[in-house]
Amino acid sequence: MKPLLFLLATTLTAQTYDVVIAHGRVIDPETKLDAVRNIGIDGGSIKAISTAPLKGRATIDASGLVVAPGFIDLHEHGQDFEAYTFQVRDGVTSSFELEVGTADVDAWYASRAGKAAVNHGVSIGHIPVRMKVLKDPGEFLPSGAAAHQSATEEQISEMKQLMERGFKQGAVSAGLGMVYTPAATRWEILEMFRLAARFHASCHVHLRGASSVGNGEPEEGLEEAIAASAITGAPLHVVHINSSSLTHAPHMLRIIAEARAHGLDVTTEMYPYIAGATRIESAVFDALAAQPNAEYGNIQWTATGERLNRESFLKYRKQGGNVIVFSNTESMIETIVRDPLPMIASDGFGFQTGTSHPRSAGTYSRILGLYVRERKLLTLPEAIQKMTLMPAQRLESRVPVMRKKGRIQAGADADITVFDPATVRDQSTYEKGKVASTGIRHVLVNGVFVVKDGALQSVTPGQGIRAPVN
Repeated sequence: MKPLLFLLATTLTAQTYDVVIAHGRVIDPETKLDAVRNIGIDGGSIKAISTAPLKGRATIDASGLVVAPGFIDLHEHGQDFEAYTFQVRDGVTSSFELEVGTADVDAWYASRAGKAAVNHGVSIGHIPVRMKVLKDPGEFLPSGAAAHQSATEEQISEMKQLMERGFKQGAVSAGLGMVYTPAATRWEILEMFRLAARFHASCHVHLRGASSVGNGEPEEGLEEAIAASAITGAPLHVVHINSSSLTHAPHMLRIIAEARAHGLDVTTEMYPYIAGATRIESAVFDALAAQPNAEYGNIQWTATGERLNRESFLKYRKQGGNVIVFSNTESMIETIVRDPLPMIASDGFGFQTGTSHPRSAGTYSRILGLYVRERKLLTLPEAIQKMTLMPAQRLESRVPVMRKKGRIQAGADADITVFDPATVRDQSTYEKGKVASTGIRHVLVNGVFVVKDGALQSVTPGQGIRAPVN
């Protein structure tokens, strides 16, 4: 009788797979596999991981390349066809809008069905829900009543109804941005956390008072969010800890680590740039009039690339649009990227006006090229874990399909990024944000090549990712 392992190897090598990725350095952050393997893919799933040769209808020679789970971006506002084409060339295979979210979950998914190069998902967002209830005129972020007006009990009740509808429609999480809705009371925010807890949904939160143009204590906003999580039981995810904490980053990371050590479900994320970005008409700029004139020069209007002064700031604020805000230091970015807690997430916002923040096209390749290869602040397996397994685990208790993402294992979804560790690097800049990364050689989404030999493919295999619909 033949040994079982011999029979298994014979079965694997005799089968012909849709796609074989051969001879690559396979890194799976969950099992800690880091070795040269051959991968067999069929029907959108990984079917085999083998040291023996595999037969494929299509075969990619990945010699000298890294084969990783597709990158999972928990914080990407650019949720349109063009933005997706830059994300996949940065290695992203699943893209989520979880901070701002949407007020209409069903409509959000329907508008992208069959049109996306990447998998995609959305939160039910307190910001757009509040804008709808308070009839705010803002575009994307509030600029009127939703930012500056307290809600009545009746209005809070209406918000709760809309949030509950979103959860029942399969929203991935709850999105909250207290910095953009400063008039929302602590009680109103607690009510949103209570609803999230009922539906076992994580709350993805831009902390109150924590922004790249604020001078307050970000610890206060973090303590509010952690308290809301502890009171209600809703998991907490603190978005972009780099731009929320600035020079307070060591304090903020310690608070999160201590909360976790005491049993609270708190996670966070970061992007690797010294500048943030937001809408110029939003509430985060309300206090700028009291700041010195020099502060305006830290703001860049994305449509033209110009740095602002008081006069141009006031002009563009009436118009509304995207700005880049230079407020952090490279030493703080390095401090955060070395910490084991933060995941990697882009906070990209696409290319609707002018250029864009470079994070919209280059976040993941920048981590791999600059902070892994050049500065050696992270090992390659550590970086991949922050980009894949950790974000998948953040969502999987509410969204079971995420248990098959962020892994290179038999039975996992064939969302795979293959890159050259010697050449991968971001190319987008603050002046030219609309430039694709280099070194990302192949990207598969649900087993379909969306990037092949470095070239974007004209396919849209991305699927909507959502929690079970109730």
